[in-house]
Amino acid sequence: MARIPVAEKLNLNSPEKRTAQKVLFSYLKQLATNPVVTISMDNHFIRKLFEEHQKLHNQMPGSAACHFLEGIMQLLFPPLSEQRLDTTEAVAVYAEGLQIELQQILMNLEKVLPAPAKQLSEEIMQQLPTVYHLCMTDAVAIADGDPAAQSITEVIRSYPGFRAVAAHRLAHEFYRLHIPFLPRILSEYAHAKTGIDIHPGAKIGSHFCIDHGTGVVIGETTIIGNHVKVYQGVTLGALSVDKAMANIKRHPTIEDYVIIYSGATILGGNTVVGAYSIVGGNVWLTESVPPYSRIYHRPQIKVSQVSEPAGILNYSI
Repeated sequence: MARIPVAEKLNLNSPEKRTAQKVLFSYLKQLATNPVVTISMDNHFIRKLFEEHQKLHNQMPGSAACHFLEGIMQLLFPPLSEQRLDTTEAVAVYAEGLQIELQQILMNLEKVLPAPAKQLSEEIMQQLPTVYHLCMTDAVAIADGDPAAQSITEVIRSYPGFRAVAAHRLAHEFYRLHIPFLPRILSEYAHAKTGIDIHPGAKIGSHFCIDHGTGVVIGETTIIGNHVKVYQGVTLGALSVDKAMANIKRHPTIEDYVIIYSGATILGGNTVVGAYSIVGGNVWLTESVPPYSRIYHRPQIKVSQVSEPAGILNYSI
């Protein structure tokens, strides 16, 4: 039997995703029952994998959650949509389909959910107006604060900072409702897409702007006020990663109208950056600063001259 590449059988971004999955599973079943097929793995290891699969009681494909997130993004933000919704009925039907999809996902976790899947899916959908409003304030903040931004439409369509925070705002609703697994799946999907790592537990106010964004890390118990701007490479982290600190505030509080420039690291649950403060690039901060502070890192750079610098600079990596 000819081998069919898995990449050709399963395209997660395709509208025919479920059909493709069925085809793939059917193909794998044929492989498992075909006496011609041989496998190089040790039989004991195969048995161990089988036993591990039997222990899994909460079967929930991560791809389904990511597909739901993409659907929500397309519903809320037309510049990201792959189809035009020409009537209010079309919008309602699309939203209803997403709610049904979410309910089906949650039904796989029914044994560990804090409430019935139907109730939780309804609560998530009811929070979408709030999520949308906050995301639009983020888009406005990015468009107003970045001279390179041509329009809010461009920000929504192409800026990784907007996408990461939008995904976070949805993931945070799952986190707030104590729904397991899904918050981190959604946040890590956004992390992989954008290079921006925001824990779903972080509390973020309105008009939040992440400029560029690569390498930004925001920890679980971080609290961020309104109109805060963060540049690439910023870490809002914990002073310690001791497991005993799991249920206490470990990450800093950033008050309103703070700007944090690239490469800054702010650590600790008791650390508060006061409103209207500016934290300069590469600052390492582990203690609170009052409002209107200016915190800068002063690097010491030594400049010297030699008669023939080319010889010194001629090195290879």
